[in-house]
Amino acid sequence: MIVQLTPVEVLIGLGIVVALFAVWRASARAAHRASEATRAGARLMSLTGRVLLTAATIVGVQWIVIVNPGNTVLLLSVLAVPALLASYTLTRALTVTTLDTPQRRSRRR
Repeated sequence: MIVQLTPVEVLIGLGIVVALFAVWRASARAAHRASEATRAGARLMSLTGRVLLTAATIVGVQWIVIVNPGNTVLLLSVLAVPALLASYTLTRALTVTTLDTPQRRSRRR
């Protein structure tokens, strides 16, 4: 059984294969973008939840110590520790850091 195809039929077949490949790649890229967007949203919500929980814990402990006065050292430590954590976080966030990598040298002499 010998199949004889004209050049037009071969080109049509190749066009169909290329089109199917392009559609497959486009759908794979779209799926990848959608999964990345989902992960980014989940990370943001996770970070927001942790920040709110930590803030609520700090405020709760401070409120308990302030409402029940009597120990000045405890009061100052409860107020100072969150201030230290906040200053560390702000300092890291506002500090400009660079990654100085050596330039790729050409081998010309």
